[in-house]
Amino acid sequence: MSSPRTIRVDLAGRAYDIAIGPGLIDRAGELARPLLAAPRVTIVSDDTVAPLYGARLAASFAKAGVESRTVTVPAGESSKDFASFARLMNELLDLRPDRKTTLVALGGGVVGDLTGFAAAVLLRGVDFIQVPTTLLAQVDSSVGGKTGINTRHGKNLVGAFYQPRLVLADTTVLDSLPRRELLAGYAEVAKYGLIDDPEFFAWCEKNGEAVLAGDAAARTYAIEQSCLSKARIVAADERETTDLRALLNLGHTFGHALEAETGFGGTLLHGEAVGAGMAMAFDLSARLGLCPPEDAERVRRHLGAVGLPVRLRTIGGDNSRTWDAAKLIEHMRGDKKAEGGKLTFVLARGIGRSYVTRDVDEAGLRDLLDDAIAA
Repeated sequence: MSSPRTIRVDLAGRAYDIAIGPGLIDRAGELARPLLAAPRVTIVSDDTVAPLYGARLAASFAKAGVESRTVTVPAGESSKDFASFARLMNELLDLRPDRKTTLVALGGGVVGDLTGFAAAVLLRGVDFIQVPTTLLAQVDSSVGGKTGINTRHGKNLVGAFYQPRLVLADTTVLDSLPRRELLAGYAEVAKYGLIDDPEFFAWCEKNGEAVLAGDAAARTYAIEQSCLSKARIVAADERETTDLRALLNLGHTFGHALEAETGFGGTLLHGEAVGAGMAMAFDLSARLGLCPPEDAERVRRHLGAVGLPVRLRTIGGDNSRTWDAAKLIEHMRGDKKAEGGKLTFVLARGIGRSYVTRDVDEAGLRDLLDDAIAA
């Protein structure tokens, strides 16, 4: 059996591997067993993913001599609130875990964020493993140790930096995803090129459709390059104490505001919001004279060509939605990256030349939003 591709997240005392390849769910027990403090795990999944892969994952642990139990949460972003998190914690405690119990997140970004935060606080900290089942989770949220839940004040405002022991990115599970979910993940793939790797963005322009259409080699390369980029940034700035890790938030200040305004529901997926946000970030950069207008157009053209909503009127397929620039800016004020009342943006001096700024003039921002609403 061929070995998966492995990327090391190099953190002092907390280093871990990201394994990428086909069939890894069926090998999870074999690959995880050497890392377990004791041969027992609790799998956390959602009611969509568990019926698809839960039994296979449990069987892989059983084959490796590891006892497993499973807890499920409702699928969707609504599970990332205080009430749902409290229910999850009580269900985990009902199973009488000890500090050698390892949690295993089987699902997309919501399950990964919930499980990681649960692991950080359960019995004051237990190990956890990520088994991401969406493209977005495989290239972004499962790597780097950001965990948390949403509040009425904004997205991911309660959480912890807590690293997994292992990430298993099974590329074959992506075949079951609808195109919309793949697109949401693809926005994060393209992001890595826009941050600091213009050659990778050029590769995306040529191969993005192959990634979405199921080309195994293209998908594996996209996941590998994305994880290499994120692993490098996380190793250099684990807790976002400098602006380096903040570069990973390209498009997110705009995107989180769009998510908040649409209610963190199925109207707008996180990756769709990031895609629209990246287009807006480059538009703002061009308006401010930071990057050539043709770079902003190139970003919008590529993201729009694959099917991401890059204009506000296309979000959720609802042309009748009313947007308000003042409300969007107010959501931005609640973003966790804001400092001292100043909004924080990742802007760009060109493709692959992103940087962090806290000096965006709000009048110019409002003009951009007004124009985006009218477009």
